[in-house]
Amino acid sequence: MTTFLFDGHDNAPVTVLLAHGAGASMDSPSMTATAKAFATAGVQVARFEFHYMAARRYGQRKPPPRAETVNPEYIKAIADLRAKGVTGKLIIGGKSMGGRVASMVADEMFSKGEIAGLVCLGYPFHPPGKPEQLRTKHLTGLKTPTLIFQGTRDEFGTKDDVAGYGLSNAIEVIWLEDGDHDLKPRKSVSGFSTADHLKTLAERVKAWVAQPSVSSS
Repeated sequence: MTTFLFDGHDNAPVTVLLAHGAGASMDSPSMTATAKAFATAGVQVARFEFHYMAARRYGQRKPPPRAETVNPEYIKAIADLRAKGVTGKLIIGGKSMGGRVASMVADEMFSKGEIAGLVCLGYPFHPPGKPEQLRTKHLTGLKTPTLIFQGTRDEFGTKDDVAGYGLSNAIEVIWLEDGDHDLKPRKSVSGFSTADHLKTLAERVKAWVAQPSVSSS
């Protein structure tokens, strides 16, 4: 059974299932702050870890696997979350690699009515400094309603980069001013704090989920 960390009310109309990035755990400061922002906006959050990351808690230093190899773990987490009695609309997503994995299983889950949408936080469109190594092929025909929150300073995909990718019309990219790959801005430059961006993110997701286009599941 998947282990979850929950934030927010368990009777919230919307639950967001979040997976971590390649190098940081589900209870990292960044993931925790994001979960708290969602909870403050009235959205329940469930965080979980892929096996390689969970193994690190027991001293096993496993490197991140190829993202597609953990797709079954994400699908299992969805089933385990429902088995715990979580009802209502379910949005899947995650930080960086976690969001990428969610995006690879999204259409299958969406077509089955298991999920209502996808939210990616800092999508890794390409490795830093390697804009030719794109991770976007499956995003051109994606059918799941999707929000991607991307910092304008993100080395994994800048505004100019992303503009030319021909992403599916189901995807809306929301740019957070001066944010890096963790969506953190430089307050002295942008006037925004990380907390400001996380609040914007959470409120935007809450409003988006209420739209008819994000179907009930």
